[in-house]
Amino acid sequence: MLVDRWMLQKMQDAERLNEANALYEEMVDRLKASGLESFARQQVDGVVRQSEEGAEFFAESTVPSSCKHRIHAHEGGCASIIFEYNSGRLISGGQDRTIKMWDTRTGSLSRTLYGCLGSVLDLTLSHDNRSVIAASSSNNLYVWDVNSGRVHHTLTGHTDKVCAVDVSKFSSRHVVSAAYDRTIKIWDLQKGYCSNTIMFPSNCNALSFSMDGLTICSGHVDGNLRLWDIQTGKLLSEVAAHALAITSISLSRNGNVVLTSGRDNLHNLFDMRSLEVCGTLRATGNRVASNWSRSCISPDDGYVAAGSADGAVYIWSISKADIVSTLKEHTAPVLCCSWSGLGKPLCSADKNGIICTWT
Repeated sequence: MLVDRWMLQKMQDAERLNEANALYEEMVDRLKASGLESFARQQVDGVVRQSEEGAEFFAESTVPSSCKHRIHAHEGGCASIIFEYNSGRLISGGQDRTIKMWDTRTGSLSRTLYGCLGSVLDLTLSHDNRSVIAASSSNNLYVWDVNSGRVHHTLTGHTDKVCAVDVSKFSSRHVVSAAYDRTIKIWDLQKGYCSNTIMFPSNCNALSFSMDGLTICSGHVDGNLRLWDIQTGKLLSEVAAHALAITSISLSRNGNVVLTSGRDNLHNLFDMRSLEVCGTLRATGNRVASNWSRSCISPDDGYVAAGSADGAVYIWSISKADIVSTLKEHTAPVLCCSWSGLGKPLCSADKNGIICTWT
């Protein structure tokens, strides 16, 4: 009788456990469904990219037509501007050795980072917005902790000015840099040292990680676009992209297209898988201003913006391969353009250190 009662008790316990499990599974299914629904809704409204740090959202871009703010940002010129992820905050680096953070809604300065010992030639940002990394003419890279405002790492090893830097789009741990010592270096940010060095015959002006973080795209003075394996450092493929030096490389948000700009005043779009040209953008009067003139693709992959030596910012529609807007406010050659992932604003910076925000 005791055994029977004990067995009955066990059966009742098992039933209660099964009920609890069923409730839990139903709750998980509901959460998954609501998550998928919101994810699908986001994909309708824009583009969502997943990385280790979480989802990154890109809204539909609007073609800007007017200058909202004209900011005197840096003494002696501004060669690099980038937006924070999922934010309208702009980060700029100048010849005056400072990094500045701007609220693009008001045009006001929100923070200045010090510690760089040379001109800032390029900037990148970790996907959690916690680390800003600058390439400098002092042959070093500087990594700031944004929260504290202090230099977290100084990456030394290049023997000439560092002109390009990018952080992996998959993990904020890996950083790649190029210098005029004809090397590309891969850095481990967690340990603060160089994990691999790639050597090549022509100086590299611009580079970018692929979406999966396994390949590096580099643009060179000889006009060639090269793809490298990050693990082995081996050359995977190369193509003669421009008749003169490549000045800029940027990847589309889906990672399928790479945009290159060159001193031949052309802006070429390449299919990442085949390295075949899938579009060429040009305009009368559009002249690339320097060896490090940075163009950009809009967050929805619909437009390309590039600055010119005449002070204008040209915007092309990728699908029509035609100019949709010419923005005129700068009085000096425009060195770089950057588009907020929120769809607007577009920002541009020139040789006099002026930043314009366009809406």
